[in-house]
Amino acid sequence: MTTPVQRITHSDLDELTAAAQRGTRRRQNRNLHPALTDPVQRLLNALEPGTYVPPHRHAIPAKWELMALLTGRAVLLTFNDAGVIQERIDLDTGTPVIEVPPATWHTLAALVPHTVLLEVKPGPYVPVAPVDVAPWAPAEGSLDAVALERWFRMAAPGDCAPRGTTDRL
Repeated sequence: MTTPVQRITHSDLDELTAAAQRGTRRRQNRNLHPALTDPVQRLLNALEPGTYVPPHRHAIPAKWELMALLTGRAVLLTFNDAGVIQERIDLDTGTPVIEVPPATWHTLAALVPHTVLLEVKPGPYVPVAPVDVAPWAPAEGSLDAVALERWFRMAAPGDCAPRGTTDRL
């Protein structure tokens, strides 16, 4: 028996963004791979302005991450170990696809509502290890995280991530 072709429609993307808008985290993903053990992880990730993706890296184990913009606009920021922005890449019609190298500190921020990315990365799925969450980044859900996410949307290379009162050091 053959597996049917998996289709993603605009209606599916609309449903995913509606779920992200309703959620407290302002994002929602939909796995396209059949199992977390799959050797290639493929997923849709709907992001709304206000969602905080803690700066992180994929170093343990070292994995790259490919992202393709399907709708909306987003920004990818890369950082050095001290939280200084190394690159700002606006994901839009001019640059719809990026690949983040392994062990690169990075985050994403949605610039407009209804932003959906297709993400592809090596499997199996491994949660980000605590050592791979930036030590200068505030915890998700904190007031400092809200402020940092707003800063992400305007930050430029050379800027240093502001430090708040609830940073984990």
